[in-house]
Amino acid sequence: MTADPIVLPSEFYNRDPRQVCRDLLGKVLVRREGRKRLMGRIVEVEAYLGEDDPAAHSAAGRTRRNDVLFGPPGRAYVYFIYGNHYCLNVSCLPDGIAGGILFRALEPLHGMEQMAVARNLSLKQLHDLRLLTSGPGRLAEAFGITRERDNGKNLASCRSDLWIGDATYRPEKIMVTRRIGITKAADMPLRYVVAGNRFVSGRSTR
Repeated sequence: MTADPIVLPSEFYNRDPRQVCRDLLGKVLVRREGRKRLMGRIVEVEAYLGEDDPAAHSAAGRTRRNDVLFGPPGRAYVYFIYGNHYCLNVSCLPDGIAGGILFRALEPLHGMEQMAVARNLSLKQLHDLRLLTSGPGRLAEAFGITRERDNGKNLASCRSDLWIGDATYRPEKIMVTRRIGITKAADMPLRYVVAGNRFVSGRSTR
């Protein structure tokens, strides 16, 4: 894939995160760097339901750190975790109401060599494309996503250098499981994956 997909408008995100999760699967994350493009198909996401969700960053109320989650829909919320890597989220619901979605895995589509350089992978390792974008930390590193660079960025604008578009792909089957990698409210069925996709992180979805 080399042509840019059609950008999703902010209204797309102005809904319950669980609905947005389903509709995000198959869409494409785009990073523009000059004339270069990095593209990855979204194959795994998790919903976080705002102040009533104990696992959500917004559960403690609005703070300087999580302010983006309470802002307009379609904005990038980026945080640093374990002192090790960044995670990309997108805000949902109307301005003033917290809700968000964590991006857990992408299927790389374009710019794989550049992603490998960003992840400090060797050419030999590049043969295993899962090492590029399978997992929230990996995909953020592959796309050069950091809090300083991207937090608050409008993912619903093609004028942004980081945005999400529709390339007309539709998953044949979507699976819903419990969220992974957390301890609070871990039993809630809020993880959405493209069934059978090899780039999904965690346990098998076949």
